[in-house]
Amino acid sequence: MTERQAILTGSTFEEQIGYARAVVDGDWIHVSGTTGFDYATMTISDDVVEQTEQCLRTIGAVLAEAGSGFADVVRVRYLLPDREDFEPCWPALRRRFGDVRPAATMMVCGLADPRMKIEIEVDARRRGE
Repeated sequence: MTERQAILTGSTFEEQIGYARAVVDGDWIHVSGTTGFDYATMTISDDVVEQTEQCLRTIGAVLAEAGSGFADVVRVRYLLPDREDFEPCWPALRRRFGDVRPAATMMVCGLADPRMKIEIEVDARRRGE
């Protein structure tokens, strides 16, 4: 039986709501919806592209902690309150996912904090050596 491992980033939301930034279950890594907050300083940029970059930095660090990386991502979900904000993010997303080509979905919806302009969630599967 494989052990389940929770990965935390120190976000106050993880404690307040009761969730993990990611859960590793065997070869699978499920990364929770990640916003543009810099969890070290609990600040967030007003710029959607910078928020996207911060989301990706956080996700990259979590994947690395799980022994994985962007190359292992099989599914990505983008959540944005404003559909017009999505296209400016494409270059940053293409840099991480362009060669990987994960299954992807973009949804327009409200987010938990009005400062949040994007939230990204990924599922990854570590590949055997």
